[in-house]
Amino acid sequence: MKLLTRYNRVNLVTTIVVMLITGIIYYMAINLILTNKIDKDLAVEENEVFEYVKINHQLPQVFESKDLQITFTSAQPGSVARSFINTVYRRGDENEEEHEGRRRRGHHHGDEYESGRGLISSVTVGDRYYKIQIVESKVETEDLVKIIFGITLAVILLLLLVLFVTNRLILNRLWQPFHNLMKEVRLFNIADNKDIPDLKTSVDEFKELNQAIISMSSRVKSDYKDLKTFTENASHELLTPIAVINSKLDTLIQTDNFSEQQSKLLNDLYSAVSKLTRLNQSLLLLVKIENQLVGGDQLLNLRSSVEEIIVQFDEIFQDKELKVSSDLADKEIHASPYLIDILLNNLLSNAIRHNYKGGIINIKLTNEYLLIQNTGDDDTLQSEQIFTRFHKSSDSEGSGLGLTISRQICENLNFKLEYSFKPPYHTFIVEF
Repeated sequence: MKLLTRYNRVNLVTTIVVMLITGIIYYMAINLILTNKIDKDLAVEENEVFEYVKINHQLPQVFESKDLQITFTSAQPGSVARSFINTVYRRGDENEEEHEGRRRRGHHHGDEYESGRGLISSVTVGDRYYKIQIVESKVETEDLVKIIFGITLAVILLLLLVLFVTNRLILNRLWQPFHNLMKEVRLFNIADNKDIPDLKTSVDEFKELNQAIISMSSRVKSDYKDLKTFTENASHELLTPIAVINSKLDTLIQTDNFSEQQSKLLNDLYSAVSKLTRLNQSLLLLVKIENQLVGGDQLLNLRSSVEEIIVQFDEIFQDKELKVSSDLADKEIHASPYLIDILLNNLLSNAIRHNYKGGIINIKLTNEYLLIQNTGDDDTLQSEQIFTRFHKSSDSEGSGLGLTISRQICENLNFKLEYSFKPPYHTFIVEF
């Protein structure tokens, strides 16, 4: 999950929870405030009853209006405790228009009752004790609460929408330098001369990250350059002593007769020097290819090159009793004949070296790819490790640079070299 998506999700969920809790508290607070207002109105009506009784020494007439009802009931002295209650308000006679309006708003219960707020009190008139019940309708209060809550809910939804859109727009722009930096990191090539640019951003963290990556890439390129220079210089310096050793060995072998043990030692020494020579030549070739020092590009018919390399390996095929099949189409490319010869030679040598006696090699050339398949071990190879330098199997006599050189040649030609294994074939494919 992307950081931006996760942030938006957490931010949205947190906002919704906070708004929900706040909305509930707000609703309860508004409802409490309006209920207190009704209680004050009821208390005013109660005081008016007390004033009337005090002045007239009798109960006022039973009072009933559109939203207020006052009733008096005889009771035992001291049996009534003053209290506010939630009760129902019985709607009396009202005109048809009012009745229909209330019905549409859903305030009737059983077509007669609706929610109300009441005050229970008492009054003494002469020697008689009366219970006072004052009930006021809460319909208008509930309507007001619903309107307020509806407006609040609409504001919350609008706020969430604005917050979501703003976060996406602002955060996308805010994180754009990071995405640009990641793009530069993905395109970074240690062998290129192109440096990671200094990105323009006002965010300190992105500036720090950019500077850290620039510093790291500079150190990596410097170390790579030093290593490449060392490899190139060491390979060049080894040419002369290796040539001298080969020359002296040739002279030594031709000078005198040796015992069987001495001949074996000389042969082992000669083989080791030959292997060292091939390794040194491979390193020099790899340096030249990496630095694109091999020129001479021309228009080649790849089919002719493949056919020539098959003819060159014909004796080896026969010696190892390999069954070779080829399906070749015409394919023209612009490349160095020298590099193409090395590429085909390495891939075909690899197919022969890791095959068994009586095995199979399939070669197919189309306008899109060159495919070389060979039978061999039943275990798949590590597709990335086989292209690293000096990686080879324990029983291999190669230098471990053949596939590395092959991939580097393909990269220089903008080709793609991949490996796959589907029993019984190990497959190397060059996609043009």
